[in-house]
Amino acid sequence: MVYHIVMWNFKEEVKEQERAGLKREMATNLKALVGKVPGLLSVDFIENPVSSSTHDMALLTTFEKVEDIKNYAVHPQHVYVADTYVRPYTCGRACLDYEL
Repeated sequence: MVYHIVMWNFKEEVKEQERAGLKREMATNLKALVGKVPGLLSVDFIENPVSSSTHDMALLTTFEKVEDIKNYAVHPQHVYVADTYVRPYTCGRACLDYEL
């Protein structure tokens, strides 16, 4: 099992009143990739981190094997979701991949 964790912050120009709705759209569309991207086993999206957190949101995904993360990164449906719902609004991306 391989775990892929990504965290982001919102860009400064994203208004506070828009953020909850944007997080819901990110969560819905990222979770919808399960069953569409080969090797992607699960997706969790953290919308409400506690106040001690350094990032506004996080994506927790599991894959069958390390190679699946590379395929996920370039899969057309993932690229569409990332380019439409995530990248236009986020910055400060941090990523950690590990295998258990």
